[in-house]
Amino acid sequence: MSRHRSPGGAPIAEESSPHDPPHQRQRRFSTPPSVIRGRLVVAAVAAGAFAAAGQSMASGEPAPDQDGINPMASGQDAAASFGSVVGDSGGGMGGSAPAPEMLPVPRASSAGSEVEKLAKSERISEQRAEEEAERIAAEEEAKRPKVVAPAEGSFTSGFGGRWGTTHYGIDIANSKGTPIVSAQDGVVIEAGPASGFGLWVRVQHDDGTITVYGHVNTITASEGESVKAGDQIATMGNRGFSTGTHLHFEVWNASGKKINPMPWLSARGVDVS
Repeated sequence: MSRHRSPGGAPIAEESSPHDPPHQRQRRFSTPPSVIRGRLVVAAVAAGAFAAAGQSMASGEPAPDQDGINPMASGQDAAASFGSVVGDSGGGMGGSAPAPEMLPVPRASSAGSEVEKLAKSERISEQRAEEEAERIAAEEEAKRPKVVAPAEGSFTSGFGGRWGTTHYGIDIANSKGTPIVSAQDGVVIEAGPASGFGLWVRVQHDDGTITVYGHVNTITASEGESVKAGDQIATMGNRGFSTGTHLHFEVWNASGKKINPMPWLSARGVDVS
């Protein structure tokens, strides 16, 4: 007769041999059901691990570690398998063990998201800076005078008859090099030599009016240049038919007629007398 013991030491079967004496022959015992179930569970776990390893190799997932142990598909699957083994083995835990709680893992913000937020913040700051600059520029533009005196100095001659001819402008005298400015916003349409004036500058304004600046010493603006009221266009001189350093200033209306500059300036809030 041969006897077998379970891994825990308990006898699980006794087998009688035909060669044993009759007094030694005994009834053969079956293997306990709990042991069979335990073996089946172990075999099933091993088969599942083998199948998981094959699937990992096919899908490109990491292979088992060097100890030959394959990780379960999830913590819950492992807990379920472990609970089944414990319950079938008749241990003191009484049934399947509860699955471990799976806590959510917060996802760290990506570097790309932080860069995008920073770029958006910079764009908002730039936009606000541009809006502030535009606001300041608009305020300054609103405060800027639209018509100014063409030069500083002494009023020496007015519009009308003089020395048996007609004087078509007004004269403002000052030292050589005194700045001459555009009386109103406009575009320089001529800057260079002129008969009787030596050198002159002519500026055309939005309403078609043209202002003329004669006897200038130097020209500081170019033809085609846009200028605003108060922008320097020349310096005072004594060129052409002149009796002294001064600016000869004329106003031509939209139809080309030369009109008295005094009332034209006065109507726009400028007094040069």
